[in-house]
Amino acid sequence: MADMFDFGPQARLVVRIAERVTDEHLAAPTPCPEYAVRNVLGHVLGLSHAFERAAHKDFVPELDRAPDSTLPDIGPGWRGDLPKALAALADAWRDPAAWEGMTRAGGIDLPGEVAGLVALDELVVHGWDLARATGQDYAPDEASLRAAEALLTPAEGGDGDDSGFFGTPVPVADDAPLLDRVIGLSGRDPRWAARS
Repeated sequence: MADMFDFGPQARLVVRIAERVTDEHLAAPTPCPEYAVRNVLGHVLGLSHAFERAAHKDFVPELDRAPDSTLPDIGPGWRGDLPKALAALADAWRDPAAWEGMTRAGGIDLPGEVAGLVALDELVVHGWDLARATGQDYAPDEASLRAAEALLTPAEGGDGDDSGFFGTPVPVADDAPLLDRVIGLSGRDPRWAARS
């Protein structure tokens, strides 16, 4: 059986970060290139729905598209929708069957175990995006960070492509905090800060 990870702590952390996002923050830039805060929130909402469906192996055509096919955004009810979507995502990945067999998300077929790690990594990295863009503290649980690190770390003896899983990694000291190393592996600079 595949290793399982509990999405609950990270999903609740992202909810807490989102609750502190003000309307004034929505147009602010984020570490995610070309995405304002509202776009990162829209992306998290969309990926929550898509990966919940992936956990259930229940594919919905409108959710089965590449994440960069449109600029994600939020609707007027996002403050109520996002906590529900994140709770449903966490609940879906508590089922051992979600982590087994093949599934589909973002227009890509992939093993359930990989889909689960991708979804959890998305919550870790985009939670950081939101926290940094809005000047909030951010401390994911260690299990979520370790799962993200495992997904993002290039395989030993790889093909020489250094583009990384989600972008070219930003060099970070080996003794840097785990969160900084994960963020660097995701292609972001852990020193990024919102402009005053």
